[in-house]
Amino acid sequence: MFHRRVTSVLNLRGNAILSTVKELGNVGPLYSTVSAMEALPRKLKKAEKKPWVTSVNELKRRARYDKQERRVVREVALRPPENGLLVEKLIPVAHHVLASRAQLLACVSRISEEIPIYFCSLCTEVHVGHPPHKIRTCNVSGSQKNKEHTWQRGGVDHVLPVVQSFHLYDRLGRAVSHNERLEVDRIPALVELCIQAGVDLPEYPTRRRKFPIYRVAGKLIDFEKRFPKDDLFGKDIETFRSKETIKKPIGDRNYLNLPYDDIKGFAMRGMEAWEIMRTGAIQLMKTYGVQTCGYCPELQVGPKGHRVRQCQAFKHQMRDGQHAWQEATIDDLLCTVYVWHVQNPHAGDVLVDSMKRYYGKLPAVVELFSQVGAQVGDDYYHMMRDDVVVPGLDEEKLVV
Repeated sequence: MFHRRVTSVLNLRGNAILSTVKELGNVGPLYSTVSAMEALPRKLKKAEKKPWVTSVNELKRRARYDKQERRVVREVALRPPENGLLVEKLIPVAHHVLASRAQLLACVSRISEEIPIYFCSLCTEVHVGHPPHKIRTCNVSGSQKNKEHTWQRGGVDHVLPVVQSFHLYDRLGRAVSHNERLEVDRIPALVELCIQAGVDLPEYPTRRRKFPIYRVAGKLIDFEKRFPKDDLFGKDIETFRSKETIKKPIGDRNYLNLPYDDIKGFAMRGMEAWEIMRTGAIQLMKTYGVQTCGYCPELQVGPKGHRVRQCQAFKHQMRDGQHAWQEATIDDLLCTVYVWHVQNPHAGDVLVDSMKRYYGKLPAVVELFSQVGAQVGDDYYHMMRDDVVVPGLDEEKLVV
């Protein structure tokens, strides 16, 4: 009798929950801690390709449409920046992104003196704060048998790694060939994106057109001379400069003159600079194309990738060393490093492997600023997993 009553009560509760879910079905999806954990970024395997930003079916549809357009002999008026001109409304955005990058580097350099940064000498794992975690995820050649990381002290380069790209004097010109790989400068990809979007740097000259380009029967027709009158032949154009002679972009020279006395002020300004830089870069990438290799971190800012045969990733022999170019994401451009989030950094607790399903992740820059006291935005709330209470070591078996 008691068993029947309990079963009936459970059935009533189950029906009530199902009815509630049906009523909330039109409002939006329901998220649980399991779905939030699945949303955490993960490292791709060597044989695994990066996910497509645009679906393959959509890319095929665009290719069929372009093929049909090339068959029709007619003049097509292109819009900026496809016609070689700049998008006027994005020029201030490019300046803000470059200035925010300089301030972000300054804030990270200052805070890294107070908050230790660790990196694994065998794999690409990074940890922010002391002590480093004990999560056994080091599964590379030469690692320990228990897969624990071999930690060493790191710096700004491990929190904000720089992805380089070939600097193009003419973004609509031909791609960089394999024989020209040593003759073209390589600069940070974010700086190259800002230059193509309208930032003029004397260290990196670029061509600015005054007359648009037209497309006739699938071919680009440039009615402007190769070197206009106001562009002296070969002026400020250097085909090769060694890495020692390349100067830093404008804006990095005054990075020490920030009006902050406490470290929390640097963290708050750094968090703001990170959001401005990231939001502005996303806005620029919607208009100015950025290409990445599907198997390696190589990046090329522009409408197409280069032809340098230097890819050593999965099945590069089948491509003759060339990269498998596809549309890049903001994480590819900024080379975002995700680290385990420490909910209470001042307690000195060590993140253990048995509790890793209860921990969250954050970008290394955001985690660095959050440990100092900066407020994290709502976009990272599902990744932090602050709504999950981490049980103690003696309570792990009691968790359902």
